[in-house]
Amino acid sequence: MSTNYVLVLDTNRKPLNPCKPGMARSLLKAGKAAVFKQYPFTIILNKAVDDAPKPVQLKIDPGSKVTGLALVQDDKVLWGAELYHRGQQIKADLEDRRKLRRGRRNRKTRYRQPRFLNRTRPEGWLAPSMLHRVLTTMTWVRRLTKFVPVTGISLERVRFDMQKMINPEVSGVDYQQGELQGYEVREYLLEKWNRQCAYCQATDTRLEVDHIHPKSKGGSDRVSNLTVACHDCNQAKGNRNITDFLSGKSDLLNRILSQVKQPLLDAAAVNSTRNKIAEELIATGLPIEFGTGGQTKYNRCRLDLPKTHWLDAACVGVVVHLTLETKQCLTITASGHGNRQMAGVDKYGFPYRHRTRQQVHFGFRSGDIVRAVVPKGKKAGTHLGRVLCRKSGSFDIQTKSGRVTGINHKYCSTIHGRDGYAYVF
Repeated sequence: MSTNYVLVLDTNRKPLNPCKPGMARSLLKAGKAAVFKQYPFTIILNKAVDDAPKPVQLKIDPGSKVTGLALVQDDKVLWGAELYHRGQQIKADLEDRRKLRRGRRNRKTRYRQPRFLNRTRPEGWLAPSMLHRVLTTMTWVRRLTKFVPVTGISLERVRFDMQKMINPEVSGVDYQQGELQGYEVREYLLEKWNRQCAYCQATDTRLEVDHIHPKSKGGSDRVSNLTVACHDCNQAKGNRNITDFLSGKSDLLNRILSQVKQPLLDAAAVNSTRNKIAEELIATGLPIEFGTGGQTKYNRCRLDLPKTHWLDAACVGVVVHLTLETKQCLTITASGHGNRQMAGVDKYGFPYRHRTRQQVHFGFRSGDIVRAVVPKGKKAGTHLGRVLCRKSGSFDIQTKSGRVTGINHKYCSTIHGRDGYAYVF
């Protein structure tokens, strides 16, 4: 299976045309280039190149949990990546910090009067979990523009119609004459139900919108009463209530009813960050092309491409034809740089351990991606992954297959410094 193209710099760090992996191996083997960066894999030549590179379009499909990235040159998709955000983790960490602070203040400073309305938020303020989506996206935009001759950016500026999702019966000229609402509701349902039939989990078939509580018996068109089903299941259910249709399948019934109650968090996150991402991209000074969700889906279906985030990004904007030069994307997971909490606490909020301020042990930091070559013993072999450092020199390495414990630091070598992200091909 073909992989992403290799990014290329000349000796003056000027971005050049990305090359195929085979060409990069030949240059490295001949000593004409060296590895400049492991993720994204970039090589640097030992000479200057005066030829002007071909323009590359950076395409972005922003999402609540995953953002798709693609590099397109002359209708060829050269490089793709899926960036996984950690917005919910940030929200959970802030809630934990809030609980610890309130508990500590209640124990130690009960005389302290509570304060309200003593802080102001600037215009355009975003919650930290949502601002994180903007910052991580812009981080990778800046990285790619440093290593690739990007001459333009295409952004899918989708907007979910929240009012129509909650109350489809709302009236008004803007809603009556628009066609966006029908598509966005259907797309939201497909994402919510993982693009599979809610009753039989079929995926390779056409899915239809089904009313959980039949409309003929008073069911509404609200999104909380809608699901997706294949044609056979939709016909078999008919106008029966879901409890009658799934009698004897209590596990499936409970799963569907619990999933129906999920809030519109993802749609709200996309709506809240769409304008901020656009503003940040405009500030880069590069030409920006805005696309819609309907346009992206039309391009993907017309080109008969599978539903993935990075291929959605490649289909953003005006697309006539696409040739996939790569079929394997880089998975980027935002993992953060750790936290500043110096004391670990138990479930009651009382400290039970303290962390050291020393971060570097034997030249390594927790979070570095290392390669450990163990010559003998039970753990003999080559282990590649993120390292957990200890001052004793006995490290743990998180690999694809699991965690390998007790690796001596002498066997480790750094291949990519800690940058707040984890990578998987």
